[in-house]
Amino acid sequence: MDKQKVEKMYEENAKAVYKYLFCLTHSADLAEELTQETFYQAAKRIDGFRGECKISVWLCQIGKRLWYKELERQKRRMVPLAEVTEELRSFEDIENDYLLNVEKVEVFRMLHHLDEATREVMYLRLTGELSFAEIGSIMGKTENWARVTFYRGKQRLMKGREEWNNG
Repeated sequence: MDKQKVEKMYEENAKAVYKYLFCLTHSADLAEELTQETFYQAAKRIDGFRGECKISVWLCQIGKRLWYKELERQKRRMVPLAEVTEELRSFEDIENDYLLNVEKVEVFRMLHHLDEATREVMYLRLTGELSFAEIGSIMGKTENWARVTFYRGKQRLMKGREEWNNG
């Protein structure tokens, strides 16, 4: 493992990996934790990187696998009802602030109904603020594919919003 190679990889890709993981997790703390674990895993396997894709794509794939492992861990963990109730009370203020912005909630609700690829492109663009080139690279597609997918997703959201407002 070449320390300079790993440091350079981190400097050039940490921000993009964090943004990608934040889009998946919707949690700054978890995204930061998974970003660090991603680079730890990548550093252990850097000599096995064959260069068949951009290193940022490889890193995001590692991060996505770690996110899936975290989801599985969360599923296996049973939380007592009393603990859930306590946690819900502590989040009431945050939830109330969030619900004040009904339009934002509605957009995310509508995003939930899009197909997985379109939803991921929309999240990466809207919350991750990634460029279409970065999105295409992460998704293993072209920049143009990311643009078209985002545009079509936006059109579906606008149509859904009109139906919601008229319904």
